[in-house]
Amino acid sequence: MKKLLFTLAVLSAFGLSAFAQSNKYKDIKPDTAKVHYIHRDNPEDAYIFNSNIHKNVVYVNEQVTTHIIMPENIKMVDISTDNIIGNQCEDNVVRIKPAGRMYDQELAGTITVIGERHIAQFNVVYVKGPAKANSVYNIDITDCRRYTNPEVSMPRAEMARYAWAISTLPNHYNNLHYTKDGIRVAVNNIYSIGDYFFIDFSLYNKTNIPYDINEIRVKLSDKKETKATNSQTIELTPVYVQNTAKRFKKAYRNVLVLDRLTFPDEKILTLEISENQISGRVLYIPIEYSDILNADGFDARFLKRFSAIK
Repeated sequence: MKKLLFTLAVLSAFGLSAFAQSNKYKDIKPDTAKVHYIHRDNPEDAYIFNSNIHKNVVYVNEQVTTHIIMPENIKMVDISTDNIIGNQCEDNVVRIKPAGRMYDQELAGTITVIGERHIAQFNVVYVKGPAKANSVYNIDITDCRRYTNPEVSMPRAEMARYAWAISTLPNHYNNLHYTKDGIRVAVNNIYSIGDYFFIDFSLYNKTNIPYDINEIRVKLSDKKETKATNSQTIELTPVYVQNTAKRFKKAYRNVLVLDRLTFPDEKILTLEISENQISGRVLYIPIEYSDILNADGFDARFLKRFSAIK
């Protein structure tokens, strides 16, 4: 009888403990930001989930937010189970967390991270101690599988390499410049690479007042604006900006990357750089269609030499 009562007491205590733990984690909710999911309905996507792809292990714990960093921009993420919650917090960073407590070394699920040119898959394993969990996991490009993404004609990392290489070249354009309020703006080079134009320009400050850049805008507008109602200005958004510095004292150089475009001769492309001050020194430099047509092709051999030097 005593043994029976002891057994019932132990079971009761275990049940209360389990209930307390379930209550403890009942308030855990997924992040509000959405994960970009892909689905396996399309046959052409089936190879992405091929079990033969090598999978490394990411260790997680409910007390640790694990940040997975891809070496290129992330396009899509697939989380195979509700046991894992997460979101994409930066262009190349996904953060994940188990939805609650699990058994030590239990497989929580699989996560597939799809970048601009590569796919990586990981088994997510729960560990009991938070000290054993990964707070940051850097994906090595050698652990990824390469694939062709029709939506990405040039990965961001490759675009950055071209921009940095171009910014080291001597200028080929001598007639594209403009001076105002002691500041000279000049276009150094225009390159056509793949589906993009790379516009390399410089600013030279001859005054003693530093220039605080408010914004850099690219506009396509009519050469002659006879009536405001008839004129049309289209603002173009660069797909990549090499130099993000907001202040310079004497010299500044930057490379803007634009989607490749053509426009009629009566239109003109204008770079507009505005200052973040009350005085608001605004600089303009017009680029004719003929200058765009004369854009140089880029020698890929120089890019290899530049990468080797870096």
